[in-house]
Amino acid sequence: MTGGPASGMPRLLRAGMGAAAVGLLLIYNSVDTEPSTDSTATQAAPPAAIAPAAPGPSAAATPPPAAAPAAPAAPALKRAKPARLRIPQIAVDAPFTELTLGPGGQLNAPPPDDKNLVGWYRDGVTPGERGSAVVAGHVDTTKGPAVFLLLSLLLPGNKVEVARADGTVAVFSVDSVETFAKDAFPDQKVYGKTPDAQLRLITCGGTYDKKRRDYLDNVVVFAHLESSHKA
Repeated sequence: MTGGPASGMPRLLRAGMGAAAVGLLLIYNSVDTEPSTDSTATQAAPPAAIAPAAPGPSAAATPPPAAAPAAPAAPALKRAKPARLRIPQIAVDAPFTELTLGPGGQLNAPPPDDKNLVGWYRDGVTPGERGSAVVAGHVDTTKGPAVFLLLSLLLPGNKVEVARADGTVAVFSVDSVETFAKDAFPDQKVYGKTPDAQLRLITCGGTYDKKRRDYLDNVVVFAHLESSHKA
């Protein structure tokens, strides 16, 4: 995966979002006015904004199942705000910011000029709680490559650590890393209810469409809670 475009302009990611209620769309729209002509800038991405729900699947359609853990999951934890995300394999060590909804129902974006920050929807599941906790991050910003630049390189079994406000550290094990076209994002698979504590890390990927000023795909990391310990 390459770094951001030479112009350094922020990209915004698009994905379905439904932690408490599947259907709310996570949409990262590009805000650059002069897309780079550098062909190496075709894989990168993100700031964040979230838009209203897209039309759901038809009643006759069978939603895909949520990603199943590759190994037995640890008991879910009580609710506690996430404080810091660490992923040793890709050198991530970043604080969290809370993402809130705007007047129009959009999820407000993390600051676009901070390249080492991840966002968590504060009214959704907290990492470690039962359900699918959603964490979004930039691939590049106006300052260059950002926190989730190498997210697509994670492998099954890699560890993701979330330090929480209650003094515990939730340790997740990666189950899979998948890429989905934004126009066919599998909401139920990514955000469907789960019987255990799971984590979804989301950013952009694929080809950058200069006409749309957006990346065509989303990279999603599926992980489950493997253990927890005191910080």
